[in-house]
Amino acid sequence: MDLLYYFDKIETEKFQIDSSFKKNKFAFFNIDKNTFNFKFKNLEQYKAAIIGIPEERNSKNKGTAKAPDKIRESLYQLNIPSNIKIIDLGNIKIGNTLKDTYFAISDICQILISKSVIPIIIGGSQDLTYGNFLAYEKLKLKTNLVCIDPKFDLGYLKNDFDSTSYLGQIILNNRDTLFNFTNLGYQSYYTNKEEITFLNKLNFDTVRLGKLRFDLKEAEPIIRDADLLSIDISSIKQSDAPAHFMPSTNGFYGEEVCQLAKYAGLSDKLSSFGIYDINPDFDNNNQTINLAAQIIWYFIDALTTRKINNPKINPNEYTKFIVNFEKNNKNIIFYKNNFDNRWWMEIGILNNSIEKYIIACSYEDYKLACSQEIPERWLNTIQKIN
Repeated sequence: MDLLYYFDKIETEKFQIDSSFKKNKFAFFNIDKNTFNFKFKNLEQYKAAIIGIPEERNSKNKGTAKAPDKIRESLYQLNIPSNIKIIDLGNIKIGNTLKDTYFAISDICQILISKSVIPIIIGGSQDLTYGNFLAYEKLKLKTNLVCIDPKFDLGYLKNDFDSTSYLGQIILNNRDTLFNFTNLGYQSYYTNKEEITFLNKLNFDTVRLGKLRFDLKEAEPIIRDADLLSIDISSIKQSDAPAHFMPSTNGFYGEEVCQLAKYAGLSDKLSSFGIYDINPDFDNNNQTINLAAQIIWYFIDALTTRKINNPKINPNEYTKFIVNFEKNNKNIIFYKNNFDNRWWMEIGILNNSIEKYIIACSYEDYKLACSQEIPERWLNTIQKIN
C-alpha cells in the first residue's frame, strides 16, 4: 500500500526485549508491525496506528529523534488492552527538508483519519504537531486543538517557526481550520500577559496548572471536545519526567497525564494523539521513556471502551435541563448522560438558523448557570460561531 512507502521497516531485532515478551501473545510486541515480512491487507480493521517521527531539526532539544524507538521498545513490553486492533507503521522517513517531513505527516494523518484510524504520534520535537494539524486542513475539518504544555509556543516574529513557536504559525496561517485552541497546564512564570491577552481576544482557552491540580476533572470536557491532543513532556515535573533539556521543577505528576490520556481515549471526537520532546540523553534509567509508553497505553486502553457520546445522536440516553436567565429571559439547555454523568451544553446559532451547536461542558458549568452566571465556555463558543 502507498501509505507504507512513507515508512522505514521496523527492525525488531535491534530492540532490547526479553524473549518472554516476544513469546507472549498479549504483549504489544506482537501487534501488527510494518516489518520486512509483514503483509499489509486492510487499513480499516485497525483502531489506531503508531507512528514514530525521528525529527528534531526545528528544535533546540537535540536528541529527541532517538525517542520513538526507545518508547517503542518500552511499549512493546506492556500488555495489550483487550479487544483492539493496533498497527505500528514504524518511523517516517525524514524528508530532505522540514517541509517534506511536515507534508509526509499531513498526508499520512489525512489517510488514517479519513479511514477512522487514530494516529498515535511519537516524536520528535513538538513542532511536528503542525504537520498533524495540516491533515485537518486537507480534510477541510474545523478543528479543536488541545496542547498539554507549560508554555504557549506562540513565538514573537511572523517568520518565527520552531518547536517553541509552531502554535503561532497555526494561528496566523490556518484560522479557517482552527476553531478552538486550549492550553492545559500553563505555568505563569513561563508565560506573559501579552500572550494570555492575545489568546483571550481570539476566544481561546487557557487553564493554569494550579487549577487543574486542584480538580483534574475540569480537563475532561475540554479534551472531550478536542480533535487533536499534543503533549509536551516538559508539562510533567522533572522528578517524574527528567528527559528534557529544560525540565520544569513543577508540573503535572505522571499519573495525572496518564489520566488526561485516558480522557482523550474515551472521547469519540478525538482523532489524533501525539507525545513530543522526549530526549533520552537526559533520561534517568528510562524513567521518562517508560512513562511515555504508559501514557500511550492509557490512551489505547480507553479506546477499548470508547463509544458515541453525543445528545444529537442518542437523545434517549440524556436528561435535558433548561436554565432560564431572568435578566434577559433567555435559556441555556444542558444535557446529562444518564450512564456516565458527563454534561453537554447547547448553543444556538444566530441568523435565523435552526441548527444547534452542542459542546462538552462540566457539572460546574451547569451549577454556574443555575446561579444566573453565564459559563465562560458558552461565551467563548458563541463568539466563535456567530
